[in-house]
Amino acid sequence: MADIIDGKAVAEDVVSRVKSLAAELKAKNGVVPGLAVVIVGEDPASQVYVSSKGKKAKECGFHSVQHTLPAETTERDLLKLIDELNSDDAIHGILVQLPLPKHIDSGRIIQAISPEKDVDGFHFVNVGKLGTGELETAFVPCTPAGSMLLIERVRGKDLSGLNAVVVGRSNIVGKPMANLLLAANCTVTIAHSRTKDLPALCRTADILVAAVGRPEMIKGDWVNPGATVIDVGINRVPAPEKGEGKGKLVGDVAFDEAAKNAGAITPVPGGVGPMTIALLMANTVVSAYLRAGLARPTF
Repeated sequence: MADIIDGKAVAEDVVSRVKSLAAELKAKNGVVPGLAVVIVGEDPASQVYVSSKGKKAKECGFHSVQHTLPAETTERDLLKLIDELNSDDAIHGILVQLPLPKHIDSGRIIQAISPEKDVDGFHFVNVGKLGTGELETAFVPCTPAGSMLLIERVRGKDLSGLNAVVVGRSNIVGKPMANLLLAANCTVTIAHSRTKDLPALCRTADILVAAVGRPEMIKGDWVNPGATVIDVGINRVPAPEKGEGKGKLVGDVAFDEAAKNAGAITPVPGGVGPMTIALLMANTVVSAYLRAGLARPTF
């Protein structure tokens, strides 16, 4: 039976380090890391995410700012706000909660954020730095960065000689995940829905990352014995056993089956999920250190 990778515990370690780094920066340099979160409209899920990010930022000792804008806000007004936040020395990280209303071009908004304050890691400058191995100055998207920390807890930082298969090619998870694994000296294959004989390919993986967005698509017999399995998927499915109309969260991996073959595996929930917000806090404190001309902290 596989070791269960406890994402909550690792996330708590990351947040604990963020708190101490933030306290040290304030004591020695008089700088308080600042995170600005912008939300447009009333999407309930987005409201929950934004609230949890703000709460965590305050817990870390950050200067936490939330801008809640009405759904009818124009793209021009949103760009104006981002421009103001780019110029605000008290703000080190800017996060615009997605999705945005349809009349606003999300891509244009993301590219308007200063790359030095892009703690989500979506600006083309940060994407390019990651793709070319400039990890010292890049901001990496929080979910793949968190996933990488979980892998390192199991396998160490140098993954030389290991085969990694990433199932999913999104700009948010799949592609940056592949670049992080390459930087750690893995041999990396990116697979997706059109990959020929996907089960056979998955069986070659020492590290298998599932980020495809399909409930329990990766079956137990797709997992190479002893592999490290990172399940990024979060899917709500019906759970009639809990009562009529009830649901439950499952990943992209059939957990019970896969756990019989894997050496280590992340659960859903409680695996990758907690790491995402922890890495957002880490990116923000890193931004504050870099802005102060200090060495980049590591996690």
